[in-house]
Amino acid sequence: QVQLVESGGGLVQAGGSLRLSCAASGRTFSSYAMGWFRQAPGNERVFVAAISKSGSNTYYLDSVKGRFTVSRDNAKNTMYLQMNSLKSEDTAVYSCAADPSIVPIMQNQEAQVDYWGKGTLVTVSS
Repeated sequence: QVQLVESGGGLVQAGGSLRLSCAASGRTFSSYAMGWFRQAPGNERVFVAAISKSGSNTYYLDSVKGRFTVSRDNAKNTMYLQMNSLKSEDTAVYSCAADPSIVPIMQNQEAQVDYWGKGTLVTVSS
């Protein structure tokens, strides 16, 4: 079992920045690819960013490329999402996910992803 806990959400003005964290406990963190998803009100949960087990490869939703950066610290069992130049359309509940394979994360195969956090709310005011 892997337990995931997100933090760092909050209210920010458009153009501002936030850094989300996802702390993992349980099995070996470095054995899992990790990802961030978000769910805006009335919408389905969608893929935002993914990072490979070593952190050497990252992948992003087109609309966040150049603004968001995903990273991980395997020594601290933590993944991060640095969000800059935030827009009102980034408002959502952000959840982290873990899976032995990065494929279901990148392909938004929500039902195939093994572990999920409960999410943290990000609200961007315009």
